[in-house]
Amino acid sequence: MDVDAVWAVLADIPDPEIPTVSIVDLGIVRSVDLDRDRLRIGLLPTFVVIRATVEERMAGVRPTVDVAFSFDEPWTTDRITPRGRQGLLAGGYAPPTGATIDAARPDAGSPSIVPLDVAVPCPVCGSRRTRLENAFGPTLCRTIRYCLDCRQPFEAIKVV
Repeated sequence: MDVDAVWAVLADIPDPEIPTVSIVDLGIVRSVDLDRDRLRIGLLPTFVVIRATVEERMAGVRPTVDVAFSFDEPWTTDRITPRGRQGLLAGGYAPPTGATIDAARPDAGSPSIVPLDVAVPCPVCGSRRTRLENAFGPTLCRTIRYCLDCRQPFEAIKVV
């Protein structure tokens, strides 16, 4: 198995909470290193169950398989691929809107006006007439919103 094949297997592992999106498309896989005797996979910290799933799927690829969380960089919503954003929509989640601001360079892209709420399209009907119901969803990166047109509640991914 080569590096591309490893990435392909990882791309088939769904997120445990949002199965319409793979861990690759969510940007959770940071690195894949492969040599003759060892496979090393670096994951950005999210759920411990993801590590166990990756270890199970990669068992036997090499005599030694190391799957570890890397704290070298934080996971942000900028890592979600376009395919991942489509997967979020397919699962009924509004993908994040906007971009994160680089904390190391606060002047490079800082908005002059801080919006109190952003227009988040409804993943059910596409309407932008939605409102924030609860800033604290089931996980740190999700909020609960409500569509004023189709009257459906939905979860939206926060910009992190």
